[in-house]
Amino acid sequence: MSWFEVMEQHDYEELVLCQDKASGLKAIIAIHDTTLGPALGGTRMWTYASEEAAIEDALRLSRGMTYKNAVSGLNLGGGKAVIIGDPRRDKNEAMFRAFGRYIQGLNGRYVTAEDVGTSEEDMNLIYQETDYVTGISPSYGSSGNPSPATAWGVYRGMKAAAKEAFGMDLLEGKTVAVQGVGNVAMSLCKYLYEEGARLIVTDIHKDSVKQAVDRFGATAVDPGEITGVECDIYAPCALGGTINDDTLKTLKAKVVAGCANNQLLEPRHGDILHERGIVYAPDYVINAGGVINIADELNGYNSERAWNNIGEIYTSLEKIFETSRTEGIATYIAADRLAERRIELMKNTRSTFLQQGHHALSARRLRG
Repeated sequence: MSWFEVMEQHDYEELVLCQDKASGLKAIIAIHDTTLGPALGGTRMWTYASEEAAIEDALRLSRGMTYKNAVSGLNLGGGKAVIIGDPRRDKNEAMFRAFGRYIQGLNGRYVTAEDVGTSEEDMNLIYQETDYVTGISPSYGSSGNPSPATAWGVYRGMKAAAKEAFGMDLLEGKTVAVQGVGNVAMSLCKYLYEEGARLIVTDIHKDSVKQAVDRFGATAVDPGEITGVECDIYAPCALGGTINDDTLKTLKAKVVAGCANNQLLEPRHGDILHERGIVYAPDYVINAGGVINIADELNGYNSERAWNNIGEIYTSLEKIFETSRTEGIATYIAADRLAERRIELMKNTRSTFLQQGHHALSARRLRG
């Protein structure tokens, strides 16, 4: 299948290949849909197995951003960028500044931010070449590291999921199994600990596990055990695809709510959760706090306004859970429908507006 056929399959708008020999830059920018506004999505830096794998990742992630931005009520479309390389060894100033010039060349169709493998400092370098970047240092009037905002959104979303599963949103006394305790999950653990939740944690990095144990009194388990522990809530916060045929055999939680992307290995695993009565908070809804926060920068950043909007993830999930119940569909389907309806409504509105403009122009020509 050609790349044009792949793009046509899911209605992608644009795919840009970027290279700068002097700095070693090899990057891909994928723009999925700009119906609701400019495409917003972070830049990931990763050691991909092949250029084809990098392109596939950029396309997949950009489509996910369309749904995330739409369901979050943002007037933004979906896009994503990836830089091929090892973020621990291959970064340099010239690379990110060259990448910034490519973004500038898109004239506002794509706005970037940090993602896996990139940092606030990298965004500052991109900012030297373009204004179409968010998540830069607060000294520039920006919001900085989005991890705390993402964690706050996941915490609010977890409370909404708990209300759906247990009848109340109190997390005090609930046992939460957290898979991966990186920057976002560590902040999430803090919120949970302060509310009185019991924590079970795991991570491939032992120092992160130790920090969670020392700070929050968490119980540590091996990575392979986390999905089978006795708990009320399972919080996938690292790798995607941890809801799969194998883990579903041992999963004891009544709620799945975490900050990881692509938590379902396949869509059918969301159907299995639904059939088993396990409340699943769709990943791109519950982990949207970071993008909601950086999107506020486009209006002149106001932290109070941004964090209030992040708190509305609770309300968004309530609507999704209600749709799931009333229509008898899995929550991931309910979330997709909510996003797709908003995009389709805007497409229809724009189509009507353009038709009216065409008729008015034709009338003027006839009068002339």
